[in-house]
Amino acid sequence: MSSSTADNICKTISEVNNNDDVCEVSDMLLNNINISTVNNKEDNDVSVCANCGKEGSDINNICNKCKMANYCNAACKKKHRSKHKKQCEDHIRLATERAAELHDKELFKHPPPDEDCPICFQRLPTLEWGRRYKTCCGKVICSGCIHAPVYDNEGNIVAEKICPFCRTPGSTSNEVVLDRERNRMEKGDPIAIYNQGCNYREGSDGFPQDCIKALKLFHRAGKLGYARAYTNIGGSYDLGTGVEVDKKKARHYYESAAIGGDTQARNNLGVDEAKAFNIDRAVKHFMIAVRSGCAKSLEIIKQFYGYGQVTKDDYKKALRLYQEYLGEIKSPQRDKAAAYSERYRYY
Repeated sequence: MSSSTADNICKTISEVNNNDDVCEVSDMLLNNINISTVNNKEDNDVSVCANCGKEGSDINNICNKCKMANYCNAACKKKHRSKHKKQCEDHIRLATERAAELHDKELFKHPPPDEDCPICFQRLPTLEWGRRYKTCCGKVICSGCIHAPVYDNEGNIVAEKICPFCRTPGSTSNEVVLDRERNRMEKGDPIAIYNQGCNYREGSDGFPQDCIKALKLFHRAGKLGYARAYTNIGGSYDLGTGVEVDKKKARHYYESAAIGGDTQARNNLGVDEAKAFNIDRAVKHFMIAVRSGCAKSLEIIKQFYGYGQVTKDDYKKALRLYQEYLGEIKSPQRDKAAAYSERYRYY
């Protein structure tokens, strides 16, 4: 790869991602794949010493690395070490390769689609402005249904502000919102827990800035299934917000969030792979993110096509995936809301 192409790729990543907060990043659904060794010992009580050939139920001193070879004592293990070294390395290599294959299979699996709006039953937009979390009932409602008028049982428009789902009167102050959010937290609502974590991280809404407490809340929300919380944890390790910079941990949490369906984390993984010039892996991440509605990933693929890093078919596929996403989220009601105010824009 030429230096000019490398510069172009880095420029592309920088241009596209600097348009938004890198870590508007808000543990998971993740089925964590660990690198483990493989033990094919048969399920019986009789083992054979790999060094002296002695058989018995007490041959239980095993190789600490590959867990494959059994010995009757430490002396036999030490004596056999040089003969076992290559076999041990081969076992570990094969186990590592297999674990990596399983990990990639899980990582690049398309996540389940976003849930539907509980009122109009259309897929919720990925863009945050296209959805609203209601602290009264814990529902996430699309911008179209939030903006649309609410009717009573006789078909008359309700004048006062009420929740379009549970009909609870709108909050009159920030204190009411926070009280409702605390109530949702007590019920184990992961979004409410995540939101309070954001308050502590930013020191907003009267909360003192406390990054450590924010991380604890993000962990709690992630364990309850809210993937965006893992993205925030990854962002903390990526940027050193409240913790030491640790790119390995950042990647782990981004992967956890991406497997759970968070598009920001998926885009971040694509960016990391692109910076490492692993273009094939980067494009895989970007394609998944595009299907989930990430316009930034689509823009990166477009620019990759301009630099000759992806084919025309790849770019056409990305456009088609994004159009499929738009077809699932677009509606006249949401368009009307977006036309009324930029804060209702949903793609």
